[in-house]
This record gives sequence, C-alpha cells and structure tokens, in this order.
Amino acid sequence: MKTLIKNALVVLPKETAQVSVLIEGDKIAAIDPSIATQTDEVIDAEGLHLIPGVIDDQVHFREPGLTHKEDLLHASRACAVGGVTTFLEMPNTIPNAITQELLEEKLALGAASSMVNYGFYIGATPDNAEELSRAHRTPGIKIFIGSSTGNLLVDEQEALERLFALTTLPITAHCEDETTVRTNKEKYAGTADVHDHSRIRDVEAAVVATRRAIDLAQRHDHRFHVLHVSTGAEADFLGDFGGLITAEACPHHLFFNVDDYDRLGSLIQMNPSIKTAGDNKKIWEALHAGRIQVIATDHAPHTLEEKAQRYPASPSGLPAVENSLALMLNEVNQGNCTLQQVVSWMCDAPARVWDIMNKGRIKVGYDADLVLVDMNLQKTIRNEDQQTKCKWSPWDGETLRGWAVRTWVMGTDVYRDDQLNLDYRGQEALYDHVRGGYWATQD
Repeated sequence: MKTLIKNALVVLPKETAQVSVLIEGDKIAAIDPSIATQTDEVIDAEGLHLIPGVIDDQVHFREPGLTHKEDLLHASRACAVGGVTTFLEMPNTIPNAITQELLEEKLALGAASSMVNYGFYIGATPDNAEELSRAHRTPGIKIFIGSSTGNLLVDEQEALERLFALTTLPITAHCEDETTVRTNKEKYAGTADVHDHSRIRDVEAAVVATRRAIDLAQRHDHRFHVLHVSTGAEADFLGDFGGLITAEACPHHLFFNVDDYDRLGSLIQMNPSIKTAGDNKKIWEALHAGRIQVIATDHAPHTLEEKAQRYPASPSGLPAVENSLALMLNEVNQGNCTLQQVVSWMCDAPARVWDIMNKGRIKVGYDADLVLVDMNLQKTIRNEDQQTKCKWSPWDGETLRGWAVRTWVMGTDVYRDDQLNLDYRGQEALYDHVRGGYWATQD
C-alpha cells in the first residue's frame, strides 16, 4: 500500500516545508517523491500540518489489576485520537512489573489490546538489582524515590547505589524525598484541605530527591531521566549533562498551580504536587532553554468517584494523554512556543532519550507514525467525549485551537474523520532492537 500525502506543511527535523510525503507499507518511503510515482491513495492535506506521532514516555494505563480506572484498550484509543502513536507505561500495576516474567505478561497484554506502539518499564525494588541487570525488552528501569504502592519504594541510599552500580539500562525516577514528605505529613496531620497537598509534597521534597538522583547518575556514569519536573528550583539546576541526564515536564505542571485548587480541588491533586504560578513560569523557561527536553503526560486516571473523596482519601493523578497535543498546539496558536518546538519536546526528544529507533521524525526510512493536525480547528474538551475509561478531564469545558484530525500508526490509519479504526492491531512492541546511545549519535 502506497499513500501520498500532498500539500501539507510538513514539520521536518530542521524546517517546516510544503512537501509531499510518501508512505509505503509501514515506512516513510520518500519526501517530495517524483510526480510520476504510482500510489494507491492520494491525500490532499491543504491547510493542514503533518507532524511525527507523539511519543508519551510516562503513562499509567492501569492494566493489569486496576482496570476499573483505565485499561490498554481505552487508553490506546485515547492516544490515537490525541495524536499519540507510542506510549511507555509505568510498572506500578498489580502485580508490579518487577521481573522479566511479569514484564513479558504486560507485553502480551499490549499486543492483544493496544492500538498504538507500546513499551513497558520494569520497576525497581530495594532488592531486585540483579534481576534488573538482566532485564530486556524494556525502555528502562523506574525507581520511586518517594511514596508508591507495593514494594516499589526505594529510599535507602545503599539500595539506590546498588541499582545505579549494577544495572546498565537507563533509569528514570519519581523524585520526592520520603523523609521530607513524612515530616510534612506529621505537621499537617488531620488536614482535610487539598491545598495542603502542595505543602506536604513541597518544593524541598522534590529538590532533595532530584539532586540525590542526579548525584547518583553522575557518580555512576549512568543515564538518568528526571520525570515530571514540578518546581522552578529543579528547573534552574537542570542543564547540559551531555545526554547523561535528561528531564521532562507535564501539562499539569505547566498549566495548573495552587491557585487552581479552589476551582478544581482534588481533580488536580498530583504527585509531585502542583506548585505556584512562579514554578509554572520557570518550567516553561527551562523548556525554551533546553534544560528540560521532553513533555510527557504522567496520565494517571482514577474514577470521578474516587477523586471526589475528601482529602487525603482522594487519590493523586489525572488523565491527559488524549488532550496533551491539543494543549500544546493551543500554546503555539497563542504565540508561547513554535510547532517545531512542540515536535521536538513531544516526538523527537523522547525518541532519542529512550533509544526508540526510527521514530519521532519525518525522515526517509523512519516508521510511518504520523499525525495531520488542523491548527485552526477549535474544539471544546468534554468529559463525555473522552476515550479514556475514566471519562473525565481536568480541562473539561476548555476550548482549544489546534487538534489532531488524522493519525497513522506504522502506516495505517487508526483515526480519521472523528472515527477510530477499532480493528487495527498492527502496532509495534518496542525494544526488540539493539540498543545504543541514540541521543548522542543522532544529528
């Protein structure tokens, strides 16, 4: 099957140009092919932009064990609608994915249910460093340096040193200092005020843990990725570590702050917590300066009934994967960033951070994971329209300009004309290829 997309403004690695893109099978076969090229389908994309598929490197899709909140089928449908063609999912499902055997079980679930490409992290515990040293078919190791579920909390220095010393896979971490959080919980014991969530999980908790993890990575010369930067203080000390250390921001830490608790309450209760408007500003500045390279969602849904419980019984986490690209396209339209930057933050950089070969760019030979976006289309986010199983969004009622209108995964339409291709299962399980320092080797 050959498909020609013509007349779109195409976001290429170094420029945006009105060129034609030829898809053959599951690959990008040519950029501006000869007009004599024979094709099976020609798509006139006049007035639209063509971008690489979004890679969301931090999601919680809740399968197995918590599928009343979310599952791979519904979440991957949300991905397709939102222009996300690849996701990397976290290990804190039930059971926790802390062995190769449990990881393989999740990969099988992905093959059976996902509409988009998938990968699954393997989780660290205080005593599974040797198991992790043999792990494969995974983007990397996830450490919870802070409160978590099951046996995933790793807070003792000796255990952390062992993980960084004995393993070779890239490491990523939830960085909130457990001692600081516990001390603050004692201070605010008995509170029922969700505002106190940001006082318990405060700036110090994030900064102490992030500095600790960066120190471990530097001393052990171990690739490390800082998840969900939530404070301006962290944003200020992140910098150019030569690809050894990278970082990411999430939409909720870019767009929400403590002033929004009065309006949204526990719907924006997150770990790490929402901080101040000043922290929002600093995180944006770090993105523009290149100190933060990636935007990911930390999509972590709960039911509305669960979120409606009185704090602190209300769980932390919110859904975002369906609307993250539109949120950023809306920022482009408001002049706060460029489309080229959005593609870098959401497509190219996560591919390079996680050694995802042949994705994240529109380039000959790369996988045909592509998204047509209409930068002028205005739509209002509505809970009832969400594909995610939990059926709500903290952005419910907000009107955004700029949306995905067509999504290809491995060369096949999975979303077009507001319809999902519900029969598609041609997605790719990542990390069956040979790894190698992708960030450092690509121009």
